Amino acid sequence: MPAAAEPMTPLPADDPELFGLDLRGLRRRWAATGALPPIGAERMTGADMLAQALGVPGQRLMEHAGVAVAAAVKAIAEATERWRKGPILILCGPGNNGGDGFVAARHLARAGAQVAVVLVSSNANPSTADATRNWNRLDNEPRVSRIHVSTGLELKVLAKDIDRASIVVDALLGTGVQGGLRDPIRSAVELILRARGAKVPIVAVDTPTAVDLTSGDPSEPVVQADLTVTFHRPKTGLLTRRGAALAGKVLVAPIGIPREADRG
Repeated sequence: MPAAAEPMTPLPADDPELFGLDLRGLRRRWAATGALPPIGAERMTGADMLAQALGVPGQRLMEHAGVAVAAAVKAIAEATERWRKGPILILCGPGNNGGDGFVAARHLARAGAQVAVVLVSSNANPSTADATRNWNRLDNEPRVSRIHVSTGLELKVLAKDIDRASIVVDALLGTGVQGGLRDPIRSAVELILRARGAKVPIVAVDTPTAVDLTSGDPSEPVVQADLTVTFHRPKTGLLTRRGAALAGKVLVAPIGIPREADRG
């Protein structure tokens, strides 16, 4: 089933050369996807759901997204001379944005990194089936430490050694929120801000947490990323003045949503 981007572009999980590319190489690899017309959060959700209705497994979409994030994290770590200089910390929300983070953790570990994955949720398991499956798969990864935190206090303890992280990945929320963030997500964002203050590069998955993918309007507190990996098409919110300032550099990765699912 053809992807919405240029059909000759390998999808991330099917691209054997991906982890050898630097950030410029990734941008070139996904240039056709980045050149597509931008869409907002609602239309992206619709395309994702329709793709699954047409037979593309959500697990496969998540795998492509997570591999794309992992390749970008490795590239920025190498560009900043931080690859294997400390653990990669991935902060994951309970939904599919967190699921993308779990997939990224698996592939980064297999590329040789030490990875700490934090499920930030009041519940001990993710809230979607695809995310739960990828969370459980990390049990078999010796280079991955799984951590569950449900309170702001636990995140404050975790923040004490944040300067030891090589990269921090924001996989908390994939869309904006109405009003201010609540704990434990709020404290996780504050941890990311502390990491940024310690000069640790920040990579956001799909959008920096609390930046609306459609409007670019931020809630408070908000993540400011050095690099954002978004999927399928550019997002209108990341092209606005405020959204672009918070997203940093943006890569647009294909994830296998077919043209038939991409209405408009």
